[in-house]
Amino acid sequence: MEYLSKQKYDEIASELKHLIEEVYPKVTDDLAEAAAQGDRSDNAGYREARRIQAKTISRIRFLQKILEHSRVINPDVLPTDRVSLLSRVEFTNLSTNTRMTFKIVSPHEMDLEAGKISLKSPIGAALMGRKVGEIAEAQVPSGTLRLRIESITLD
Repeated sequence: MEYLSKQKYDEIASELKHLIEEVYPKVTDDLAEAAAQGDRSDNAGYREARRIQAKTISRIRFLQKILEHSRVINPDVLPTDRVSLLSRVEFTNLSTNTRMTFKIVSPHEMDLEAGKISLKSPIGAALMGRKVGEIAEAQVPSGTLRLRIESITLD
């Protein structure tokens, strides 16, 4: 079971609807048009249309599976005194004295450029359940990071 923010759940549902209602019908039309051009063994257009159809079907199934096994998390029931899903956490890397802020999200919402890390990442997992002032140790490829939690907020 995965938990998603309402925004991400709606984005996935919207993309799925777009694929099913708009993209897939166009793909099947393109495939039928390519198939009507004759010999399929020598028809590059047909092969490309089949590839696009398979890719579209794969994406539809993937999104359906995400929605089937996901629930929207209610931010009102999340703790505010410790790190949890959807927490924005400011912490200090004690070895470099560098402050960073990240929002803890599900793996489907991860976006480092937007400051969102997965709760399943080494840093996200180490921060989960911790309180302000606590030190978390994250095992990363370069070694162990010691992170002191400075603040926790919910957006």
